[in-house]
Parts: sequence; structure tokens; C-alpha cells
Amino acid sequence: MKFKKKDNKLPEVVMPVGSLEKVLAGQKALVTGANSGIGKGIAVALGQAGADIIVNYVSDEKAAQDVVGKIKDAGSKALGYQADVSNEDEVKGMFQKMYREFGTIDILVNNAGIQKDAPIDEMTLDQWKAVINVNLTGQFICIREAIKEFKRRGVVKKVSCAAGKIICISSVHEIIPWAGHANYAASKGGVMLMMKSIAQEVAPFRIRVNSIAPGAIRTPINNKAWDTQEAYDRLMELVPYNRIGEVDDVGRVAVWLASDHSDYVTGTSLIVDGGMTLYPGFATGG
Repeated sequence: MKFKKKDNKLPEVVMPVGSLEKVLAGQKALVTGANSGIGKGIAVALGQAGADIIVNYVSDEKAAQDVVGKIKDAGSKALGYQADVSNEDEVKGMFQKMYREFGTIDILVNNAGIQKDAPIDEMTLDQWKAVINVNLTGQFICIREAIKEFKRRGVVKKVSCAAGKIICISSVHEIIPWAGHANYAASKGGVMLMMKSIAQEVAPFRIRVNSIAPGAIRTPINNKAWDTQEAYDRLMELVPYNRIGEVDDVGRVAVWLASDHSDYVTGTSLIVDGGMTLYPGFATGG
């Protein structure tokens, strides 16, 4: 199918996530920031692939319970849990709840993230700290707790050939500078090198650590970039593949990274961006 550049009525689901085989049957996953957007898409995809899911959220319990319901409808277990990933005690409590309910953890998806945008000379220290604390420090805290359990338990061959899988949700802005968003870009660049450094450290324990770096994905956080035809057309100037990404595009990648199909993949950022990082401005010459 060829999409026209000015077509903003693209299907919200490019391929049914329900078509995924149960490659994660028997596994236990925690997805942070899973009550909306990319986190919701990943949590539902993992659930449809057979994993039982802790749906983390910091606000909007109703939305989180909706995600829990979708996962249960797919035949997996799910539980909502409210915790601020930048709060060490709340994260520890969340992991303990997971162990009481599910026994262990096999997959961690570090998705929770925020934006506090401002020109650099107007950005407050509170804006800087808020983004770094959630987007970077929050991922570190969750990774640390998951790795403790992965090392304690080791490989359970009937479940997975890896002792644990960690997926950090980054952004194309781990590569692309973003004026007016220095705190966000710094957090995502930090996620990239944190992920690679931890992957290097824990690979001998058969723990795999990777990132997904999405580009323009249709989520509530960026609706101003696609909710009008004019905005959508401007966005498509940055996307050679000529369509906006859907959360299911990221969800399917997460399922693959969490499965044994990707067992020899670690320390890698998988870019899911329709070509946004291909410098589309040079497509007609430089």
C-alpha cells in the first residue's frame, strides 16, 4: 500500500498485535509508564505474546486498569501498580509486590518518561531535575532492582535461555539534537550509554540489555504534531517512510527483544522511526 503524503487518515493499527505468537508464555514482565501511549502499546503486546504484566503508572488509575483489562482479555495475568520510578522506595515496593504476585521478573521495560520543555536560558533547575530524575535515574533504579533478581535466580531454561531481558525506551533524540528540549535529549543520550555500559557489565550473567529508540509515534504526549493536517504534513517532512508510527510498531519490536528470538542481541538501540534519523533533508541533495 502506498500512502499519500497528505493523508492523515492512516490506520491506527498497521498490523494486528493479536497476531503475535505466544513467544513469551510463562514470563513475567514489568512495564513502567504503561497506562498510556507507547507503554500501553508495549504492555498489551507483551500480554498478547503470553507474558504476565505489572502495569506501572504514576497517575490515572482508570487508564491503567483499562490496560490491565486488555491484557487479561488476551489470556495473561495483569496487575496495576502506582509508583513514581524516580522514588527509590516506591520502586522497591513495586518490585516486592511483583515478587509476591508473580514470583519473579523476566522482562523489564523502562518506558516511563516526561518532558519539561523550555529554551535553555529559561529552563529552571526544577525542570532539568524532573526530566533527568524520571527519564534517566528512574531507569537506573528499576534496572538495578531487576538485575538483583536476575542474578539471584539465574537462567530457567524452560522459561527463557536468558536470565533476564531489559528494554530501555529511549528516543531518536539519543542521536538527534533537539533545541528547546536540552533536558529531554540529555536524558535520552544518557539512557543510551547507560544501557550499553550495563549491557557490557551483565552479559556474562546471560542478562540482555537493549533500547528501543522511537521516532514520531502517535501518542497523546505529541498530539500537536499530528492532530491537524497542516501539522501532520510538516511532520512527514521529517519521516521518509511517509507515515506516523503507531504504538503497535514499538510493541512488536519489544516482543521480539524480550523473546528468545533475539537472544544474541544485547547493547543495541533499535531505532523505530520510519527513517527520521536518515537525515531526510539530504534526500534531494546536500
